[in-house]
Amino acid sequence: MAGATLTRSAVSPAPTAAPVPVTLREAIPVWARIASLSFGGPAGQIAVMHRILVDERRWISENRFLHALNFCTLLPGPEAQQLATYVGWLMHGTRGGIVAGGLFVLPGVIAIMALSWIYALYGNVGVVAGLFFGLKAAVLAIVAQAVLRIGRRALKSQAMIALAAASFVAIFLLDVPFPVIVLTAGAIGYVGGKAGLPQFRVGGGHGASGKVDTGPYLLGDDELLREHATLGQTLSVLAVWAALWLVPVALVLALVGPASVYGLIAVFFSKMAMVTFGGAYAVLAYVAQQAVEHYGWLRPGEMLDGLGLAETTPGPLIMVTQFVGFMAAFRNPGGLPPLLAGTLGGLLTTWVTFAPCFLWIFVGAPYVERLRGNRPLAGALSAITAAVVGVILNLAVWFALHTIFAEVRPVSVGPLRLDLPVLSSLDPWALLQAVAALIAVFRFRAGVVPTLIACSAAGVLLHLTGIVA
Repeated sequence: MAGATLTRSAVSPAPTAAPVPVTLREAIPVWARIASLSFGGPAGQIAVMHRILVDERRWISENRFLHALNFCTLLPGPEAQQLATYVGWLMHGTRGGIVAGGLFVLPGVIAIMALSWIYALYGNVGVVAGLFFGLKAAVLAIVAQAVLRIGRRALKSQAMIALAAASFVAIFLLDVPFPVIVLTAGAIGYVGGKAGLPQFRVGGGHGASGKVDTGPYLLGDDELLREHATLGQTLSVLAVWAALWLVPVALVLALVGPASVYGLIAVFFSKMAMVTFGGAYAVLAYVAQQAVEHYGWLRPGEMLDGLGLAETTPGPLIMVTQFVGFMAAFRNPGGLPPLLAGTLGGLLTTWVTFAPCFLWIFVGAPYVERLRGNRPLAGALSAITAAVVGVILNLAVWFALHTIFAEVRPVSVGPLRLDLPVLSSLDPWALLQAVAALIAVFRFRAGVVPTLIACSAAGVLLHLTGIVA
């Protein structure tokens, strides 16, 4: 756990010297950089982490990274933030996990809070709308790039490609729930892994030998945790993090009552934190329905505005819940100034949304690490990652439709259910911006930050010239 140390076994020597070990203090700027570049939803965030942690820094091997990602996709909550927490824990114990996971969220907390203030005070301000108009095109290109990047890494056999394709069809055309897709893929991978099929090995397929990746990495395939968690340690970690999560909820209920807006926020988003499989998009409809129709916290359409804020700021897309909590308390301030009430509501929402994420990682990661050599489990997790590629592709298509077209119409044909764009609602300037962003990213290999800056500037310019409203 916090005192866990790493040691290299004698599986095989690294072909070259491994990178110099880093201290937690030296790792902080790298985690801060990852956090500042974490745009574009889970696909883009995972791609950024992979590029920096695996390709640039050589802190963790390809297979080790994918193993951690496979586990995080099984958990409720934002998989990218949990992946950062997992890798931070691997490198520097509990303190490293808190730093990596906390920093991953911090820029989004600040950005969403600032934008929530602007939204509450000024609404759809023209220049801000132009900024978001441009940023959406950039995010679309970044997500498309990330889907391809993750797909190349994870889909290394025909079986994995087939699973990703089936996953996309299931969720895009058949509206199959995300948990069903995950469980089905996991069962298929478990059977394939138990049978020893190479297509279901981590990094396997196309004749892969299944050899370990010897590095050079700080955390290569042959790195093992010297100390595994005991039952007592697990129960201790569970008690500490459950208390950090639930004691504030109990205090809120005791001080202001369960019927207050803060009590409703604490209970509702705590329950949501336990069932948010599939990320922000998977729970968007449910949260929107509850926030608009049941609680009356948001007006129709404002949930999409909040999602737009989360899409165009660093951090997990589930940060949209902070916007919901802010607006709920802003409009029901009680005896507090509305902005102060909104700030407290947003921060409470963020706490009960993300505190459970650390609990899942710190309790589960030691056991998942112990099972890294388990073939059936490795096969199940690899198959789940392949299925998630299909789910992320579905999200990319969803986002593209809602970026380029002003209106999308649901259509049902027998068992098939899909959203079709209303062609007459095509926004030519949004399309042009998206194409330009795609060309910049794929043809000229523009980075995330330059693409975001260029597109946002173009959006503001289009607004100032009156071309877009």
